[in-house]
Formats: sequence, structure tokens, C-alpha cells
Amino acid sequence: MEQGKSLVLLVTANNPQSQLFINYLHDQLDCPVSVVAPGTEWKGKDASPTVVLLDADHIDEATMQQWHVKAAEAGDMSLAAFNLRDEEHAVEILSAMNLQGVFYRSDSLEMICKGLRILLEGNLWMSRSLMTRMIQFFRRQQLNSYRPVCGLTHRELEIIAMLGTGASNIEIADQLFVSEHTVKSHLYNIFRKIKVHNRLQAVNWARQNLGAPPPLVGRRQRDASHQGSPHPN
Repeated sequence: MEQGKSLVLLVTANNPQSQLFINYLHDQLDCPVSVVAPGTEWKGKDASPTVVLLDADHIDEATMQQWHVKAAEAGDMSLAAFNLRDEEHAVEILSAMNLQGVFYRSDSLEMICKGLRILLEGNLWMSRSLMTRMIQFFRRQQLNSYRPVCGLTHRELEIIAMLGTGASNIEIADQLFVSEHTVKSHLYNIFRKIKVHNRLQAVNWARQNLGAPPPLVGRRQRDASHQGSPHPN
């Protein structure tokens, strides 16, 4: 199967077991397969990852969000998660980020290879029942978008979306060019309006009512042009 410069990148712990998995994928897919440890920057030069496989057993949510941003910046990169426990776990992940493929712990090696071939062709790989659930999920979000969102202001919606990326108060302040005290005040108002008590509850509320936070690509570009700017209150 000729895939040109396509590359499958496995994001997981680099150990003998993952190396065996990589060798198997390479033999079956007839395209380059590489591995990068979670939290390590990918520095490949010869080819850009076409399909990135995120190992749910070894990657935290913040790292997944980082790859979410990279995929949005690349434009031609497909993200897939594997070692997911079950469909409920898949729904949880898909409500927080955009994935083109989903693989479960119970999937055979043959099934994983079949799914990767589909992803390399630019198509989706997930079960019909999962797609149906996600369509229903996004339809509910669309309906909610036509209603007032608990009186949240535009700035408060921005901040609650950033919570979903794992950003700290200081990081949110840097992104929005405000003080950390201002962020804390906004968070207090957000928690009161949506009737939650902590950041995790706020993130879960946002996923159910607002959907996955968009990658902050444009904001990062603005950061570069405003380096050194003071933080107004």
C-alpha cells in the first residue's frame, strides 16, 4: 500500500512493547511509523505526521489538547486515540477535542491497521453508534447556542473555554492581556452563574453546554505580536 510521504506517529511511552507495535504497523501499512514520548516535541524533518495516534493510557488531557492545537495548525493531520476503555470514554474525549479516529483496548491489531488505512485515506474511523451519539450531542449544543448561556458574558465564555485546555490563571491572564486578579474575579462570577464549585465542574459543564474549546491558534499569533505589552486591569 503506497502512502507517499504519509507518516503514522505514535504518541506513547517508548518501550519494547511499543516498538513491537510500531514494527507491526510498519509491516502492515507499508509507510513510515515513528514514536514520540508524551510531552516531547516532534522534530521530524522528512515528513509531517499524517495520522497521530494518541495513547490514552500514557497521555493526559493537557497533552491531548496540545496535539489538538498542532493538528489545527497543520491542517492535514488526522488525530486518533487508542486504548480507550469503551464508548463512554470515547464520548468524553470527543466532547473535548476533535478526533478523526477512535480505537478501543479490545480492538485487534488487524482492526487497528484497517482503521489506520481508512484514516490515511482521509476518512473517519469510528463506530456508527458513536457517531450517532456525537451527532445528537452536537445537535443539543446547536440548540443551546440559540439560548442565553446562563448570563455569561463574552469574556466569561472565553475564560471558561480556556479552562478546558488546562490553562492556569496566569496563562489565561497572559492570553487575554489582563491581570491574574481579573481572571480570578471572572472565575468567581462564572462559578456563581453556572452553579459549580471548582474548575473541573466548570469544564464538565462547558463540555455539555458549549462543546470542545477551539484551538487558540489565532490568539497565539496575537501573543507574538504583543510580547512585552503590559497587562491592563
